[in-house]
Amino acid sequence: MAVQSRRPRQALAIAGVLALAIGVGACSGDSESGLDPDSPECAPYANYQGNEGEVSIYASIRDAEADLLQQSWKQFEDCTGIEINYEGSGEFEAQLQVKADGGNPPDIAFIPQPGLLARFAEAGKLKPMPADLKTIADANYPADWLKYATVGGQAYGTPLGANVKSFVWYSPKAFAEKGYKVPTTWAEMISISDQIAGDDQKPWCVGLESGEATGWPATDWIEDLMLRTQSPEVYDQWTTHGIPFNDPRVVTAVDQAGSILKNPKYVNGGYGDVKSLTSTSFQEGGLPILQGQCWMHRQANFYANYLPEGTKIGPDGDIYAFYFPAVDPAKGKPVLGGGEFTVAFTDGPAVQAVRRYLASGEYANSRAALGNWITPNNKLDVSKVEQAVDKLSMEVLLDKSAVFRFDGSDLMPAAVGSGTLWKGMIDWINGKDTKSTLDFVEGSWPQ
Repeated sequence: MAVQSRRPRQALAIAGVLALAIGVGACSGDSESGLDPDSPECAPYANYQGNEGEVSIYASIRDAEADLLQQSWKQFEDCTGIEINYEGSGEFEAQLQVKADGGNPPDIAFIPQPGLLARFAEAGKLKPMPADLKTIADANYPADWLKYATVGGQAYGTPLGANVKSFVWYSPKAFAEKGYKVPTTWAEMISISDQIAGDDQKPWCVGLESGEATGWPATDWIEDLMLRTQSPEVYDQWTTHGIPFNDPRVVTAVDQAGSILKNPKYVNGGYGDVKSLTSTSFQEGGLPILQGQCWMHRQANFYANYLPEGTKIGPDGDIYAFYFPAVDPAKGKPVLGGGEFTVAFTDGPAVQAVRRYLASGEYANSRAALGNWITPNNKLDVSKVEQAVDKLSMEVLLDKSAVFRFDGSDLMPAAVGSGTLWKGMIDWINGKDTKSTLDFVEGSWPQ
């Protein structure tokens, strides 16, 4: 499933520095220390002034990353007099529907699932993108990204952050000591896994627990294997129900993912047996790599936000990541990714100003300068992206030879993508066979 986004992230490595640099007030979104609108610092925000008011934003982003988020728009608040009241929740998907259906929605939400976004749009809950914002969006984002927030020909949202999911985290030092080379094919990756298992160690560590969203990391495995065992066209048919969810081609992908996830010789390094996957939080899933208890952990670039403070990330560091290999490299370089989309449930002047700002190049560079974040906004100064895996992610996003596809479960109807599929993955890990699992999900697809 997509950007953290629906998965809470943390930025532990820089949280302490930020606390000293910005003070308590910055984290609260309080604008009482507003700057003079005519000051040089406020010049970039001149087009947003004259729209004072409060704007509520609701999303799944929590903890230290929420602090980064609020810091990224702090100067905007100070210069415009617009106060942004942000709330992050681990029950975002369910509670957003409760709020919206109950007539008490936030002004703005960051939705990582196009399928959930479409549900609100079709129900008439979202405000369409006004013409001035559409002009900004068309100039700043690829058309492929904008289509994910377009429903019935009407544009509703702009991308915010992005993530690349097709990565495997590992210890460069441990690989070097064993003489392992970073695998470039699925076969090479399995060969290394077998060698590690032959030494009575568990090569893989996995965490699938995520509160009400438990199971989403397993869906990312399935999506990556769908892209690696089938064509991009078949992947698209799968996400739109152009083929049944229990199609034999889906069975092939799920079983290939299961050759790692359900293999007792391979998992769960540092935690226990196969069933421990469902009780291990996704935030902690890859940490045994740092203790030498695990060798590989498949997770998105944003996993850097969960590493302990002081962890060195890079090819010569404590931990790094390599591209999740293709099964057949001759068929191309499939890349799975995701991100959040900024949508509005209300359309007052302050809300519209915030929407325009969040879609701007000024905002993209403000957030990127704080670290641990990437975006499809083409106004981003890539030199501001400093974290090693995020640099790698930007290379992937900009690689014209890569075949990019958005997180499949996020594209599906919410009842499936963030409902029966998450539940089905947990039942599957706990012993349910592939056919019965996929039959269950197929039977839940809205008619």
